[in-house]
Amino acid sequence: MTTITTANLLADGQLLRAAERLRPDVDPAEVAARAAWSVLTEPGDGVAGALVAAFGAQGALDQSLSDATLRAPLEAVGAKAMSEAVQRWRPRADSRAVAGALHDAEAVGARILLPDDPEWPTGLDDLGPHAPLMLWVRGTREALLAQETVSIVGARASTGYGEGIAAELAGDLATTGVSIVSGGAYGIDGAAHRAALGVGGTTVAFLAGGVDRSYPAGHQQLFERIRARGAVVSEVPCGAAPTKWRFLQRNRLIAGAGLATVVVEAGHRSGTLNTAGHAAALGRPLGAVPGPVTSAASAGCHRLLREFDAICVTSAAEVRELWSDAAPVQGLTPAPDPDLVRLMDALSARSPRHVPELARRSGLSLERVRSLLGMLDLEGGVARRETGWIRLNRSAEGENRRRV
Repeated sequence: MTTITTANLLADGQLLRAAERLRPDVDPAEVAARAAWSVLTEPGDGVAGALVAAFGAQGALDQSLSDATLRAPLEAVGAKAMSEAVQRWRPRADSRAVAGALHDAEAVGARILLPDDPEWPTGLDDLGPHAPLMLWVRGTREALLAQETVSIVGARASTGYGEGIAAELAGDLATTGVSIVSGGAYGIDGAAHRAALGVGGTTVAFLAGGVDRSYPAGHQQLFERIRARGAVVSEVPCGAAPTKWRFLQRNRLIAGAGLATVVVEAGHRSGTLNTAGHAAALGRPLGAVPGPVTSAASAGCHRLLREFDAICVTSAAEVRELWSDAAPVQGLTPAPDPDLVRLMDALSARSPRHVPELARRSGLSLERVRSLLGMLDLEGGVARRETGWIRLNRSAEGENRRRV
């Protein structure tokens, strides 16, 4: 394995040529370094974000992973956080993986979007050190240039009522030039995307996996239509699987990219509320569509209206009003225990996996993986076999296990 450092990236001619083909207008070393961080980290890694802000993408690699690691990063992120981060990243620190990510993107016609680009969704910068360091995009260059954007989200297990409302809101807004942002999932997401496309508008889907994957598989044709008129976007490289942790972190991009977030349908404990939590944390206006009081599919919307001061919206005009004078929503927080979510994603119920493999898949340090496995073993969530650890089926793995 060739450790990822700027020197090693620069020594790989094929890797640099692939970076140059993807972004001929940018220093290929910078493109390669950004791609390296996409491979090394899980979405939302605040330590990586702080290091790149302090030292640049290339300098942060050398400060973190070279044999002659300097002490400067400790002042930026703290000694403990730095030590734990390096342990998370080292299992993935192979420059061949970076080359593979660049070649895979080139093969499917994806492009790399950097924070200084005109198309960069500037709302994502509000995420601070948890903002993506780059984005992988397939679609039109105009798709991310819209001045007005709204995020429309909701349950996968939606009703005809919810899908109809989502389509009406998205269609009416899209006809006036508003770009519709969502997550490409079944249910409300799909209805919003289709309605925007149906009126000739623009829509953007933020994915939890690589932009070369159609997930869910039933939306393959929808994603093709989105790429033709809008864009599909991800912060993880091509080939990356859409794990539950990545769904939760993907939601922060949906919330950040919109001027406001509207929840159309959501159960009382729906994963959609995670997106609402990110919107609240960012100070974004939050709207919720009321439903029948007897409908479990609208219980989450009613909870937002009752407990978290979301604004009741029933029309495109009312959604537009969110951008001018709605107060920030307080009280919702992102899902807790993220390390556990990532480890459970990495475990298999059929194939035992050793600790180093779990560390590589989860993006956690070896020490953290061992610690969590010990806790899960006591709780009956995992079992140790001769060839590694497996996940045991449990009826309650927590709110963090939900997908949007």
